[in-house]
Amino acid sequence: MADRTTHRPLPMSTLSLLAQHVSRRPQRIALLEQIAEQGSITRAAKAAGMSYKAAWDAIDELNNLADQPLVARNVGGKGGGGARLTPAGERLLQLHQRLQTIQAEVLQAADDDADLQLLGRLMLRTSARNQLSGRVRAIHPHGGNDLIDVELPGGTLIQAQITRSSTAHLQLQPGVALLVLIKAGWLQLSEVGAVADPALNTLLGHIEQIQIEADGPCEVRIALPNGQTLCAQATTEQLAAQALVVGSPVRAQFAASQVLLGTQV
Repeated sequence: MADRTTHRPLPMSTLSLLAQHVSRRPQRIALLEQIAEQGSITRAAKAAGMSYKAAWDAIDELNNLADQPLVARNVGGKGGGGARLTPAGERLLQLHQRLQTIQAEVLQAADDDADLQLLGRLMLRTSARNQLSGRVRAIHPHGGNDLIDVELPGGTLIQAQITRSSTAHLQLQPGVALLVLIKAGWLQLSEVGAVADPALNTLLGHIEQIQIEADGPCEVRIALPNGQTLCAQATTEQLAAQALVVGSPVRAQFAASQVLLGTQV
């Protein structure tokens, strides 16, 4: 996939959050370092001690959490596809090195292991396969709930339906940065020419990879125009019925009630 993204400096808050995220997963940093050195996903994954699939998953997660891609990839080709860090990815590596120094000082300052255990419990972990960055565009009262207009990088809008108390708890207002969570099983895939459900959120992209599983649904990796990636689940029969194959344009739909939101504490 050719990299057509115009790179701009990432906000320091975004870089800090990303650096903390990869710091909790040392292999992610090792993967970024190896991509910078090797220029190949296959060679970088091997050098970082990861499987090729795990490397793709890690890159997708990091790119999705950023406002712009950290890794630019070319799918396929000799060596399993080329890859390089974007300027934002290079800045993230530099910030991580600074955070490592700060982390060492924090460890020395902790009075008790319980302090560090508490910090660990406060770090977010989620089973949702899709974790995207976004920002609040607008908030609309909807009965006892609120409909939150969420702007993804590139300007695409989706809606999330949450309770009014959740809106207050998350302190949501226009401009607030969000973590958007969507489970893979909640995405409904269809060919772009098919009739869409206007009541559902819609994201358009193209199928980048289909991972066929022997004992379950296929994992479908969808590249969005903004550089983010979705992971969906579908059976081989569902894909065949929609004539969806690698390279196909695809529509992913999901309900506003199936969008989970999180904010940084």
